[in-house]
Amino acid sequence: MNFGEKVQDKKSGLPLEGVRVLDLSRVLAGPMCAQALGDLGAQVIKVEHPERGDDTRDWGLRASSGNTAYFNCANRNKQSIGVNLQTPQGQAIVRELAAKSDVLIQNFKHGGLTKMGLDYEQLQEVNPQLIHCSITGYRTDGPEAARPGYDLVVQGEAGLMALNGALNQGPLKFGIAAVDMFTGMYAAQAVLASLYERQRTGRGRKVELALYDCGVMITSYYGMEALLQGNDPPKYGNEHPSIVPYGVFDAQDGPVVITVGNNAQFQRFCTDVIGRLDLAQDARFATNIERSRNRAELLPELRRELQRRSRKQILESLTKAGIPCGEVLGLHEALSSARSLQAGLLTEARNPKGVDQVLAPPYRIDGERLPVRLAPPLLAQSTDEILGGILGMDAGRIGQLKAEGVL
Repeated sequence: MNFGEKVQDKKSGLPLEGVRVLDLSRVLAGPMCAQALGDLGAQVIKVEHPERGDDTRDWGLRASSGNTAYFNCANRNKQSIGVNLQTPQGQAIVRELAAKSDVLIQNFKHGGLTKMGLDYEQLQEVNPQLIHCSITGYRTDGPEAARPGYDLVVQGEAGLMALNGALNQGPLKFGIAAVDMFTGMYAAQAVLASLYERQRTGRGRKVELALYDCGVMITSYYGMEALLQGNDPPKYGNEHPSIVPYGVFDAQDGPVVITVGNNAQFQRFCTDVIGRLDLAQDARFATNIERSRNRAELLPELRRELQRRSRKQILESLTKAGIPCGEVLGLHEALSSARSLQAGLLTEARNPKGVDQVLAPPYRIDGERLPVRLAPPLLAQSTDEILGGILGMDAGRIGQLKAEGVL
């Protein structure tokens, strides 16, 4: 199948309609990559062990369908088939599916797919157009190629724990598996670029993403400052390392976020929000560089003023002054807020065992949010449909393979 082989009206279908993705990945980084492609319209076939499935099917709270919240966060818009890749028959089935697919995503341990006859070089022989995306812990041509990759380990090794948290606080991980999630998104970008290139060349690509590499990328401007200083920058917690005032502040009745992004906003903040003309005229606070240098003197003054006022009063004054601001909400409060609901960020997805509430794709194209076409699947839910529809396998053969433990 050729990406872009059909010329369609821009509103007649989803961007990746007609693209088939074979998702051999597990846990989070690979599944997030495949989910992004599924959200954009690709047919995503998730290959799972027929008995235990993806590891995350056993992680966290269970929804009404029996799937877990963790599994559901990374597997919408997919179909699931159960195939035992430790059997020659199972390997042959995946090889046949790869021959009819555009993209393969995998995060097996280094060398795992080679033993199964499913690595890039071997699959190129059966499908030269296949884009083969591998996600590993570390680069495959380095001394740590065989090391397994775990988000938490990489957060420590890449310096992310050293930048997270407040001053004088020890190493602190992110609240979510940020390395896995960023790696999944970087991988999706590389796959999309390879699909675009394939329209010109007709050839597939070998795409490789390492968790460690992506973890280093996430250090971003903190990483750049560490290189300039030759040392770790201070931790700032809810403050910004380069912009002041910019962070979380306590009002009388709860926290607010205030982001004073330039000198003109600071002048309005001092005069129109907290009524402190003296701070607006103080040379120590005239520019952002000076405010950053003198934050220890400025911030206590601002905190005292803000703690005298209610959240409502502060937010109204900030909004009137044109200064970006907002409430600090709890996670459930944010997800169930009118803002989230009106945006269509949550939806109900039905599968044969129940209805699960899932997050909707973040993409909006031509004014419409892309849909959740398929609920996160039950384990092996589409095995018969996929093998019969794509490979032409009859019911008798499928039943025999199930009896042999292949499916």
